[in-house]
Amino acid sequence: MYRNWFIILFSLLISTVSQASGEELMVRGITISTHGGGRDWASDEMVSTLADIKTLGANWIAIHPYGGISQDGSVGARRFEGGGETAPLHWTRPIAEAHAQGLKICIKPHLAYWRSGFEWRGEIAFDSEEKWQRFWSEYRVWILAIAEACKDADAFVVGTELDKTLDHEAEWRALIADVRKVYKGPVTYAANWSDYKRVPFWDALDVIGIQGYFPVSKKERPTEKDVRKGWDQLVKELRAYSEAHDRNIVFTELGYNQSYKAASEPWDYKVDDDGARPLQEMCWRIALEAVEKEPRIVGSLLWKWFPNPRPFGRDFQLATSRIMPIISGVWQGEVPQIEFDEEAYQKWREQRRRGRRRRTNEE
Repeated sequence: MYRNWFIILFSLLISTVSQASGEELMVRGITISTHGGGRDWASDEMVSTLADIKTLGANWIAIHPYGGISQDGSVGARRFEGGGETAPLHWTRPIAEAHAQGLKICIKPHLAYWRSGFEWRGEIAFDSEEKWQRFWSEYRVWILAIAEACKDADAFVVGTELDKTLDHEAEWRALIADVRKVYKGPVTYAANWSDYKRVPFWDALDVIGIQGYFPVSKKERPTEKDVRKGWDQLVKELRAYSEAHDRNIVFTELGYNQSYKAASEPWDYKVDDDGARPLQEMCWRIALEAVEKEPRIVGSLLWKWFPNPRPFGRDFQLATSRIMPIISGVWQGEVPQIEFDEEAYQKWREQRRRGRRRRTNEE
């Protein structure tokens, strides 16, 4: 009898430990974007921002340092501020602050394509060998500078949505090998949802990274059944791909805008009226539940949050009274109490609009 009780208790202990280990490995992450080129990542407000995100149930965050891109292939980025030997604080302080609060952090560099002549990162390509050589040379310097400065981060992304560079397999493999010389953590690439099967170097990386803006229903007014069916089919496809490549999958971005196209074109930045909210909320709930249930998908980095006191921007808002309860419900967290100054926010937005108009007129 005592032996039977011991077996039962031991089995329960193993089950509990296994469940805890699985939850610890799960990436429940929030991408913290920026209102100011990344400088606000170094602000004191990041401390309260991280606390809010942790309350929500997150165990990871991500930041996305920017580099410029030009038609001639040059990548504009300063390695160090002021010409010194100290890495920019907005690269390194988020790592220290995240770790201080028990959070892990992913560094995910983005090429800032706006005003470059490229419509988006997936269009970046060049029409001469000279320009390609310049791109790979300068991109390598930029990526290695960030990787070296952020060596204490918990994950690193070598590239984001660079669809038209994927045929340059040798350059990517060389860059990944160089990154691993200065950075010892897990490394991935953030493939666009439409092009992840074109990536020829997953074997050189630790996990398959996908920007998870998959259309899950083409219907104009999809029902919950339609969206769930779309996610079931998607998960089945991703599971097979993951098994074939012997790599788990992480969504390096997952986002739903307030849009009537949230299920069919979730990448669309246009914000629709309040009538689109039920679809947005349904897409979030079903997506988060699907990620939690599939062992081959080890988590996601949700798009997007901002540092306090303005934790959301124009689109893809997470820090709202509608979306936060959905996230915390799935992640078993709580809804943080965020004090938001609407008047100050609108004043800030107007200043931003004036600044953009002034820069446009100067150009």
